[in-house]
Amino acid sequence: MSGHDETFEGPDLVVAGAGGGLVGALRAASLGLSVLVVESNEHYATSNNTAMSTAMLPGAGSRWQREAGLADSPERYVDDLVAKTKGEADPVVAPALAQVSARLVEWMADDLGLPFSLVTDFGYPGHSQYRCHTVPGRIGRNLLREVVRAVHEHELIDVMVPARLVDVVVDGDGVREVVISSGGREERVPTRAVLLATNGFAADPELVARHLPEIAGAVYHGSDSSRGDALRIGAALGADTAYLDAYQGHAALAMPAATLAGWATVMHGAVLVDVEGRRFGDETTGYSEYAAQVLRHADGAAWIVLDRRIHDACQEFQDFRDTVEAGAVRWADDVAALAGEIGADPDVLARTLEHARGSAENRHDDDFGRTAWEAPLTAPYAAISVRPALFHTQGGLRVDARARVLSAADGAPIPGLYASGGAAAGISGHGAGGYLAGNGLLPAFGLAFLAAEHLAEARA
Repeated sequence: MSGHDETFEGPDLVVAGAGGGLVGALRAASLGLSVLVVESNEHYATSNNTAMSTAMLPGAGSRWQREAGLADSPERYVDDLVAKTKGEADPVVAPALAQVSARLVEWMADDLGLPFSLVTDFGYPGHSQYRCHTVPGRIGRNLLREVVRAVHEHELIDVMVPARLVDVVVDGDGVREVVISSGGREERVPTRAVLLATNGFAADPELVARHLPEIAGAVYHGSDSSRGDALRIGAALGADTAYLDAYQGHAALAMPAATLAGWATVMHGAVLVDVEGRRFGDETTGYSEYAAQVLRHADGAAWIVLDRRIHDACQEFQDFRDTVEAGAVRWADDVAALAGEIGADPDVLARTLEHARGSAENRHDDDFGRTAWEAPLTAPYAAISVRPALFHTQGGLRVDARARVLSAADGAPIPGLYASGGAAAGISGHGAGGYLAGNGLLPAFGLAFLAAEHLAEARA
């Protein structure tokens, strides 16, 4: 890209989407670039997908890991991604994000003031090392609040809300201007670069049914703004797409409150049962792919069974505390009483929990192959009614290691056009089985970060 045109009066970068894209805005501004953020949701700080996440950001080889005496590396992280996706992880984007992950977390802590700590009280499925960093409360809105604060404090960043990016205009040199809709009017803004950070298409039932039929019957739990804007804009510009069948599901949306019970319950030793009281799989395979299992084997209705130890261990999560405060946790002194609470067959539930206890105590193999048991469940018991949910899509515009959107015609970058988060093809492979904790936030923050750095280099 060429240097500044003397007649150019627009921002150096337009960021569409005020979730993970804000990290791109902040990184660009820290490198001296002017930024305009365009966001359609006035309540983005509390209701977009970043705010609704569990705020788990992987950083392979971070200083927090070193301080804890934990050996990790980007290469080890990539190996985990390849293993979880059964070899389907994007071979370009996965290494790029693994390489930048520790530097990203440390930059967000040092430059933005994020109070990160390393999660070591339990491990997420698929991660061979403790590498997820989070903020107090372990909830995305706490993380995003600090990012939004930094955005408002930076003089080189303007935020336009409510407004929606509806078109990107390119010429022979690349991006020339954008069209923004706001207040019933359209405005054309000149710019040299656009970061599409509008998330995916999970809020569009037609696109979900087309690309993700296995999870189309699940509850959607995400931002209403995830309508496939990036796909539409990218298609008009000839952009390539990839992994459109990929998504993050979650098998533990507590009902009727629609709070997140959280998979820490399972990793601490809880089990999921259907309405009759039967388990139907190895819960530790992962919360994303288990959403489809609940749809398939439990008709979309299940119960998490836990105990007091697990209840207390999960208090670190604001989502779990919200679930408790919503009255979603039902307690019972014994198995028979628990069966009465949840409407299950008492004999079936008793056999289920006894088998789980035997597996947890290593007296026999688990019928479903589960080997991760922190401890057996003990009375009194508790249960949480859960439904499977679709959180966000993991496929989108194909990008390179610098987050540049690639052309479908020749695979070359479209000059000035970048994508991050759910707007871009991610690192989870196909379907839901390749999702690792952090596979949503790292592409959201990491690709935005890489885009900003590439743009700054190109403008130098």
